Amino acid sequence: MVALWRASGLTRPWNDPQADFRLARATAGATMIVARDAGEVVGSVMVGFDGHRGWVYYLAVAPDRRHAGLGRALMTAAEDWLRGQGAPKLQLMVRDDNQAALGFYSALGFERQTTIVLGRRLDGAD
Repeated sequence: MVALWRASGLTRPWNDPQADFRLARATAGATMIVARDAGEVVGSVMVGFDGHRGWVYYLAVAPDRRHAGLGRALMTAAEDWLRGQGAPKLQLMVRDDNQAALGFYSALGFERQTTIVLGRRLDGAD
């Protein structure tokens, strides 16, 4: 799965995708939805519910499998899982320079929110 995330350009040096994967697997309020073809991972999405809203992370489709509806199917599965958890709202973050992702989510009916995301490192990493 992490190899797929790397191939899709989703990882960053300051995040440990292996740790993100392990934490999602170990947390009751999170799940990984995986698309496979002949045993090969061709798509995935990490989904979490914090008790207030649902979150989507690491939506990835193998580069050679894009534009065939797999990303849309993964988002539908993520939304279904969140509805099953009782989540009233879904949110996700997209880097402001990722025009392909912004277009994809817009086509699915997502809208820009008037919220500013603030952050601070707690692990001492730069």
